[in-house]
Amino acid sequence: MALFALTPVETRILGCLLEKERITPENYPLSINSLIAACNQSTNRDPVVSYDEKTVEAGLDSLREKKLATMTLGAGSRVPKYRHNLLDHFELNQREVALLCVLLLRGPQTLGELRLRTERLQFFDSLEQVESFLSDMGKDDNPLVRILPARPGQKEKRYVQLVSGEPVLPDHLESEVSALVPTEERSQDQSRIKELENEIAAMKTELQQLRQELLSFRKQFE
Repeated sequence: MALFALTPVETRILGCLLEKERITPENYPLSINSLIAACNQSTNRDPVVSYDEKTVEAGLDSLREKKLATMTLGAGSRVPKYRHNLLDHFELNQREVALLCVLLLRGPQTLGELRLRTERLQFFDSLEQVESFLSDMGKDDNPLVRILPARPGQKEKRYVQLVSGEPVLPDHLESEVSALVPTEERSQDQSRIKELENEIAAMKTELQQLRQELLSFRKQFE
């Protein structure tokens, strides 16, 4: 089972094909116009994009070369339509497909976000159930998902899909992730700094007291 190196366009197209197969099966496979509209939706997408026909066609061609998409012609129709071939490469159940679809369309997500945003595709009883399926998808030599560190100031960890390859995060997210690595060291440094500040404050207080005592002593001999 080999994972793929997909561009953001290819990732969005694959996610849209998975989504529309489940949500609007009567309109699936998708025409190029329907796929463009799906890619450029302002809801249930992150980031929101504005792909033109040439961009989507190029992404489809690449997905077809990777055997992740297929063009079909319906009976009596001259309009080509497109469907995904994801399940030819991975053995996934409906819940796993739903989770993967949301990760493809929205990027890294927390357990709570995944449970909420997969409701249109598949219902999960609890966060524990979501986590259980993600755990299964993260096993084996070629995992489909992995955990990202929690963002600074947040406790919840996020999951990212690996079908597209190792994620390239935006600069601000990369810095957030990098900032988490030395968390223990930073905490120790901050504690030490606080101790030094307290020591300095105490020394200033003692120095002020000594000055006052010295002034009082000098006045006694004036």
